[in-house]
Amino acid sequence: MLKLLAEKPRHGYEIIKELDERSNGFYVPSPGMVYPALNRLEELRHATVGVDGSRKLYSITDFGKEHLTENMAPANALLEQFGRVGERMARVRAMLDEESGEQGSRVTQHGGRTELKHALHTLQSALECKWSAPAEEQQRVAAILQRAVAQIGGPETE
Repeated sequence: MLKLLAEKPRHGYEIIKELDERSNGFYVPSPGMVYPALNRLEELRHATVGVDGSRKLYSITDFGKEHLTENMAPANALLEQFGRVGERMARVRAMLDEESGEQGSRVTQHGGRTELKHALHTLQSALECKWSAPAEEQQRVAAILQRAVAQIGGPETE
């Protein structure tokens, strides 16, 4: 994250999107992972947070730059690995599309994947807020999810 912040100040959501793009969808961190990590960087004085409209904007500090410089090799290696895995995933998807004869529907499928990915992240964020809720609230949420699974259709409903 420090490496991404060194490139430019970012919102948490921009970090999620950047890692998604660099890995071609292979690694999409959840908000429940990104925001606590950003808070930790702030606690360590590696990043500062400012306000950009109604959202938080994170920037790397001089102390964070020093830390990144000392740890540049692992940071570069990790981002390069994301890129390599993302390239492989793109090749595999292309081969699968080719084998199934669905090259023409790729744009439509991609749009659907993007919408589903966004919905999944939103759902994950909502569920993370419920982990410490009272038992009856957790039961209510579980019932909603069970109804959703039944409507979507999946292994549990067959």
